[in-house]
Amino acid sequence: MFIAATSSVILFIFGLENFSKEVQKVTGDQFRKFIGKVTNYTSIGVLIGAFVTAVVQSSSATSVIAISLVNAGVLSFKNSVGIIFGSNVGTTITAQLVAFKLTAFGPVFIILSFFLSLIKTKYSVFAKSLFYFGFVFFALHLISSTLVPLQSDERLISFLSKPHNPFLGVLVGMIITAVVQSSSVTTGLAIILTQQGILSVGNAVPILMGANIGTTVTALISIVNMDIAAKKTALSHFLFNFGGVVLFLPIVFIWGDKFKLLADDPAIALANFHLIFNVTTTIIFIIAIDPFIRFVDKVLGEGKMDFERFDLSMFSPDNDFSEIERNLYLNVPKTYDFVQENYNLITLSIETNYKGVFNAAKRRMDYVDYVEDELVSFFSNYIATCTSEEEINSIVRIMSIYEYIFQIHDSVKDLSDLKDSMDKNYIELKSDLIIIIRSLATRTLSFFETMSNPHLDEEQKRELKKEVNEFQFNIIEYNKRILKLMAAPDRRDASVIMHMITYSQRLKDKLVHYHNLISDHAVSSSDINDSLSTH
Repeated sequence: MFIAATSSVILFIFGLENFSKEVQKVTGDQFRKFIGKVTNYTSIGVLIGAFVTAVVQSSSATSVIAISLVNAGVLSFKNSVGIIFGSNVGTTITAQLVAFKLTAFGPVFIILSFFLSLIKTKYSVFAKSLFYFGFVFFALHLISSTLVPLQSDERLISFLSKPHNPFLGVLVGMIITAVVQSSSVTTGLAIILTQQGILSVGNAVPILMGANIGTTVTALISIVNMDIAAKKTALSHFLFNFGGVVLFLPIVFIWGDKFKLLADDPAIALANFHLIFNVTTTIIFIIAIDPFIRFVDKVLGEGKMDFERFDLSMFSPDNDFSEIERNLYLNVPKTYDFVQENYNLITLSIETNYKGVFNAAKRRMDYVDYVEDELVSFFSNYIATCTSEEEINSIVRIMSIYEYIFQIHDSVKDLSDLKDSMDKNYIELKSDLIIIIRSLATRTLSFFETMSNPHLDEEQKRELKKEVNEFQFNIIEYNKRILKLMAAPDRRDASVIMHMITYSQRLKDKLVHYHNLISDHAVSSSDINDSLSTH
């Protein structure tokens, strides 16, 4: 029975984890963008947090998504707090489904997902999500079935039915949830045991409360390499859940034996308490949102962001055309320099193998992805509001410049994927290749600087052409050296650097095209007004 029950719990954890991943995969980046845009008000954030958690069946996943959005600069710390509050409300759905014995319908969803995958329509993409949704409840039903023999164990029932110290229950709930990294697992098990008359409602309540604290472990682990705003979001998640337990513990001590009055069925009574506990805590913290945020700010301080975010509000359609045009041109060199620094960090992480540098580079690249999405959306919407052919032509010219910057960014992302592949395959570079990387990166960074200047006289243009030819010659020479190393069976690292040289070739070509484009439009960081007058 122990082996069967343990296997069922493992299947439940497996189902929850994969269901959450599948939902996030199906929804894609739109999922994150949606969260980032609709959380200007705490109450809306709460609703979004509750909805997202109810869908993905994981408050931990919701909180980690919120923290990552804050870290990327997509979401402010204040706007993320509502999502954190709402995630606890959303997680009560699992408890209600288990309490009302809807887990028996798990096989139905598994069968439906199978037939959906056979049909091969556009809806087949949801087949896996539907399968894991059914799998989660099938596993819960399996747990319930394997624990039936415990109902005849009088000693166990006697022990679990006697009143115990609520602090012990909170601790048990914390530990179980921290280990399995899912409060839904702890909640589901507690309700099943209560459903079968093995665990009393009074003893199960503190376990559910402890699960709320244990679920913050995932978020706290995720912020190790993040900046101050993300750390504030994770801390607020912990303080919110811990604060709710502190508020309700006196009630547990006084009315612990009265919770069964919430419903005739003990399991439904427990699920109802879980809902009341999380909803009440959320309402209290929403009322006290401003002092709560000030307290978190005071604990961690203002701090410093690990990189400066762009002020995208400058591109508001409410601004007049000349102001928008000026802001767009002003941000061209800033965006270019930002991508250049990303290249510097990625190549540095490949050369030194410092994980912190690589993580910092990935956060910055995620932010560029976000900026790209925002600007593309802005261009698409704004061009329809232009009132003249001249305005349309100007916007199209600016769009083409940004498009080339984002193409350069794509090449930097290729290098990031290469670094990921090296880490996954445990490939370490030998000293001869590190020297090549250092030389190639130094040359490319110098090329970045050269290509950012559109104002060149004839002599400088001749020197630039010479530099482009020399860079191409260097790339060819590097290729020859790497090809010789690839012949050796023990040089797995050589093929990796061959990819890097290929990406550097593409990057060089894109930088040349970018320079030609800004030279045509005379866009520069040093003389923005002249560039505007050129138009």
